[in-house]
Amino acid sequence: MRAWLLSVGGNHEALEALRGQFFNGSPTTCFQNKFGETRFVDAVWSRRTNGFTMEQGRTSYYFSPDDPAQKQSVSWEYEVKEDIQDISLESQRNWIPKNPVWIKRIISNCYENSKAVIESVDKELQSELNRRMRPEKYGRAINQMIINCSYSYYDHAHCKTNYVIADEKLKLKQKDFYPTLLTMFTKKEIEQNGYYLRNRFEFGPFKADSGKIRIGINLEKEFSELSHSEQKLKLSEYILFALNHVTDKLKKKKLDYDFDLMLEDFNSILIKWKA
Repeated sequence: MRAWLLSVGGNHEALEALRGQFFNGSPTTCFQNKFGETRFVDAVWSRRTNGFTMEQGRTSYYFSPDDPAQKQSVSWEYEVKEDIQDISLESQRNWIPKNPVWIKRIISNCYENSKAVIESVDKELQSELNRRMRPEKYGRAINQMIINCSYSYYDHAHCKTNYVIADEKLKLKQKDFYPTLLTMFTKKEIEQNGYYLRNRFEFGPFKADSGKIRIGINLEKEFSELSHSEQKLKLSEYILFALNHVTDKLKKKKLDYDFDLMLEDFNSILIKWKA
C-alpha cells in the first residue's frame, strides 16, 4: 500500500498521506490537510511475520468536512480487526501545496512566563502562516521547513533542563558539549541546575525526496525571564535568522522555488505577530 494524494476533484478537500514513527518504533500512517489537520484513519501499525496490521487500541478516526455523517471515534477507540497485509508504508511524494514554515515545540515543558508566548505561536502565528502564506506561488521544491523550539524548564528538582548556549565561534559538535560544559561549571552545579550545553541553532539536511528540512532552536532560562513582548521579539529574531540561513543555502541548489517571495510573505506575518 503506497501513499497517494486523496483529492477527488470538485470541492473535496485535498489530503496528504503521511508515514511516521511511534515512540516504540512502530510505523504510523495518517491523512492530513494543508493545515496539518488529521482526517480519516490515523493508525499505529504492528509488524507481523507476513506484513503489517493496524493496532487495536492505537488507531483513531477523524471525520472529513466532506463526510455528511461526521462520525468520529474517541482517541484510539476505532475498531480494528487484525488484517495482515504485505504492504509498503510510505509518505506521499507529490505533496500538496501548503504553508512551508511550521514552528513547533519539542516538549511541552517550559517556564511559566513563556506559556503565553508559546501558546501565541501555536494558536496565532502558526494559524496566520497557514492561512495567509501563498504556497501556490512559491513552487513545489519545498514541502516543509520545520522549526523545532526547545525551551528550558524546571518542573521540580528531578525534572529540569536549562540550556546553556555555546559560543557559535566554537562550532561545537554533540561530543563536545559536556566536556566544554565542565570547563564552565562543576559537576555539582551542572547536576543541581540541569545544565545542558547546546548550540543556539541546529540545522538538519534538506531531503529532496520529502521536500523537508528541520531546524532546531534552543532557548535558555534567561529567555523565559524576559517580558512577553521581549520574548516575541527575540524568538522572531531567531526564527528569521534561521530561515534566512537555510534559504541562502537552498538557493545554491538552484531549486525551482521563489524563496524571496516566501520570505517576504513570512516576514509580513511575523511583523504583525510580534508587534
